[in-house]
Amino acid sequence: MMNCMVLGVLAGLLLSTAAHAESVSVAVAANFTKVAEELAPLFKAETGHDVTYSFGATGQLYTQITQGAPFEVFLAADDVRPTQAVTEGFGVGGSVFTYAIGALALYSTSIDMADGKAVLEAGAFDKIAIADPATAPYGQAATETIAALGLTDAVTPKLVTGENITQTLQFVESGNAELGFVAASQVAGKSGVWIVPANLFEPIRQDAVLLKTGEGNPAATAYVDFLRSDAAVVVIEAAGYLVE
Repeated sequence: MMNCMVLGVLAGLLLSTAAHAESVSVAVAANFTKVAEELAPLFKAETGHDVTYSFGATGQLYTQITQGAPFEVFLAADDVRPTQAVTEGFGVGGSVFTYAIGALALYSTSIDMADGKAVLEAGAFDKIAIADPATAPYGQAATETIAALGLTDAVTPKLVTGENITQTLQFVESGNAELGFVAASQVAGKSGVWIVPANLFEPIRQDAVLLKTGEGNPAATAYVDFLRSDAAVVVIEAAGYLVE
């Protein structure tokens, strides 16, 4: 009889948890794709909630948000658009925070990148890939780096522009460009990587914001809280990001 009672209580708890489980839709900057996917099962295990992601360039995602896309949390690759979301009435005031600080890398599958600065200055390549600087913060950081090195005129004719940082990496790995500027997290553990000195570009502060569409969704607020948890920070830092 006691065993039956215990089983009944456990079943009730499981049903209660399932009944309160929700799902959250999160717009995520493309550079954070791998990390976000690693965080999903941890979030599920900790909260019982599900998460669905939409990946893309920060600027493109923000445009979708302003056009009514049903995202509930926005993980940008800059610290501009999340604040802009609040100012323009799409984000919840007081919910913006920096979840990661990114690093920029110059990557090649065919060129020795021990000294990336020397590679850029030598210019012995036909194509170099960057993400669209108008919509992708890592692309903007790449153009700042090129300018800081005084190579804008020499490099600009050789640029191949990716729609986002994921496509930029694909250009390099497919051989459509001999090298390219990508997020350091995308090429962690790979050879042919030069980490760009941080003094060559403005810090890539990646901010998150709870969107007003998710304000009443427990899964959305739980995801924002989860991003700040020790479990999430361990994964984010392991991917090569800094967390304040």
